[in-house]
Amino acid sequence: MKTTDPVRPETSPWRLDGRRALVTGGTKGIGRATVDELRALGADVLFCARDRAEVDAAAAATGARGIAADVTTAAGRAAIEEAVRAAGPLDVLVNNVGMNVRRPFVDYAEEEIARIVETNLIAFLALTRALHPLLARPASIVNVASVAGVTALRTGVPYAVTKAAMIQATRSLALEWAREGIRVNAVAPWYTETPLAAPVLSRPEARATIVARTPLGRVAQPVEVARAIAFLALEASSYVTGQCLAVDGGFTIHGLSWD
Repeated sequence: MKTTDPVRPETSPWRLDGRRALVTGGTKGIGRATVDELRALGADVLFCARDRAEVDAAAAATGARGIAADVTTAAGRAAIEEAVRAAGPLDVLVNNVGMNVRRPFVDYAEEEIARIVETNLIAFLALTRALHPLLARPASIVNVASVAGVTALRTGVPYAVTKAAMIQATRSLALEWAREGIRVNAVAPWYTETPLAAPVLSRPEARATIVARTPLGRVAQPVEVARAIAFLALEASSYVTGQCLAVDGGFTIHGLSWD
């Protein structure tokens, strides 16, 4: 029985020329590195962030198109949707916006928990649903989760819960939208040199513990996560969906080694 080739044979599976991509939280850290990586692969990239000055600076530096919009608000998501609609069908969606507050669970204020859940989970679900009609067929969605969603860390229960939920949403959406040609995957980074991780990595004893627990013996650079995201956006990964790729220097293999 002959099947239809789902890829576009006229283009390289290792390029994104002529494709449109959206990266949320694209002004710093993993998001900024992803904008750069997708641009280098030929994509027309739109990114968003809340701070207009940061958006303007990142747009000038990267050559990508930026929009000042808060994904946690209905108005912000509507602005993003309108910008996508004006540009044409979206080939790649990278849900990168996230936040964390690290402290023992009993010390969180209810407002803090609600803000983490709204930012990391509700906003990405709402935006992905809103953009579904504007996705090309085929298309790729990549969600930026965390190893905190697959294993236990010392603090940050609300963050871990949202990232575990994101990974499960990735699986469920991959199944639901597979027949439409929409692939949905996630990446799960370990500690990466980003502003989000800086409060921990700036403490020498914490950094030393993290590095000692990581088989590759160092923290990640944002571009290393961005390249994994780019792979899942490319047609080179056209038969990969519903997966969560750990970009963690080996942290989650839970190995034990000694000299």
